[in-house]
Amino acid sequence: MKVSLAIQVLPSMANDQEVCRVVDEAIDEIAKSGLNYVVAPFETTVEGNSMEELLDLIKRIDQRTFKAGAKQAIYYMKLAHGEEDILSIDDKIGKYQEHNQQAAKE
Repeated sequence: MKVSLAIQVLPSMANDQEVCRVVDEAIDEIAKSGLNYVVAPFETTVEGNSMEELLDLIKRIDQRTFKAGAKQAIYYMKLAHGEEDILSIDDKIGKYQEHNQQAAKE
């Protein structure tokens, strides 16, 4: 994995329920991509093999956001790119995910 994208989609909608509905549409577009991703409270992180792959995904997310009814949207993004593999989602937060799963069992 050579590219990692963190994206927060903030559509301008009438109420919080509508915001969540449109964000769910954006997350569904990410899920349809087949790429590895993790949804968190403020952003979704996606891993890919090329810059073009993730830039195309950003365009599809934007199209889906407006198709879902947004009249305006703000996207906060962080992009990590390397010629060699970069740290994966699991490398960064795997130990915390295991902790959260263990805590949920208790």
